[in-house]
Amino acid sequence: MKFLKLIRYQNLLMLAFMQLLFRYAFLKQQEIPLALSDWQYGLLVLSTVLLAAAGYVINNIYDVATDSINKPNDVVVGKGISETTAFNIYIALNVSGVGIGFLLSNIIQKPTFASLFILIASLLYFYSTSLKQIMILGNVVVAVLLAASVLIIGVFDLFPVTTSENKALMASLFSILTDYALFAFMINFIREIIKDIEDVNGDYNQGMNTLPIAIGINRAAKIALGFAIIAFILLSLYSNTYFMQNKLYIVIFYAFATVLAPLLYFIVKIFSAKTQKDFHHLSTILKLILFFGILSILVIALNIKYNA
Repeated sequence: MKFLKLIRYQNLLMLAFMQLLFRYAFLKQQEIPLALSDWQYGLLVLSTVLLAAAGYVINNIYDVATDSINKPNDVVVGKGISETTAFNIYIALNVSGVGIGFLLSNIIQKPTFASLFILIASLLYFYSTSLKQIMILGNVVVAVLLAASVLIIGVFDLFPVTTSENKALMASLFSILTDYALFAFMINFIREIIKDIEDVNGDYNQGMNTLPIAIGINRAAKIALGFAIIAFILLSLYSNTYFMQNKLYIVIFYAFATVLAPLLYFIVKIFSAKTQKDFHHLSTILKLILFFGILSILVIALNIKYNA
């Protein structure tokens, strides 16, 4: 149980589910070749999960002091798992994840792609040790890494089998993946700001320079509100442009019920949010919006299938 808390297994399951969903609910339904076989794609998912798990471990190691204040019940390192053991787990996870990345890159005959896994592992390490203490930059890095977990699907499964004949179709599919990556980036970026507000006391005691520490909780909340409004407008326009024009009415209803309405709820509730509990609730809402937003790829596939 301590180990599961150390690697935040629920987030890892969500990450794996997301990548499997894009492959089998979306890409597999298209009449296109894919670069990876099923077991090779499984390795891609495993590699991503291992690197993310390593990121959680190193973050928990460096966050012991702040978590002792913000989330004392979630502290794992030093309580059941020693710091040395945690470091060894971190190294093992990283080596395994990067090693699988090297293997996959050579399988698709794109050995330079292995640098992506090294870059991800490096960013996760520097985020935990230094970048998270820099206002906004840490938030951007986490959001970018989540978006990268969507884009890497196209890099490994679409790009290697793109030819002059199918270039237009592949570009269209990669564009859809990019849209979801941008969605993941927007929502997770807002959530990272909210989490910084939630953890402001522990971060302040550790001398960190997060957004709410630098400009105050109220102003940071207003910035999160501004980004949420922008996200709401963009998602509304996207739904009207793509879903309405293609008569995907089930998708429109789904998007409103599970993404737009909860996002509007977030926008309203952030005005009255004051306590750590309030901001934790808002963080949970954003996490659900992200999950159901990603799940929409399945709804789109089913809507197209049964409308055809």
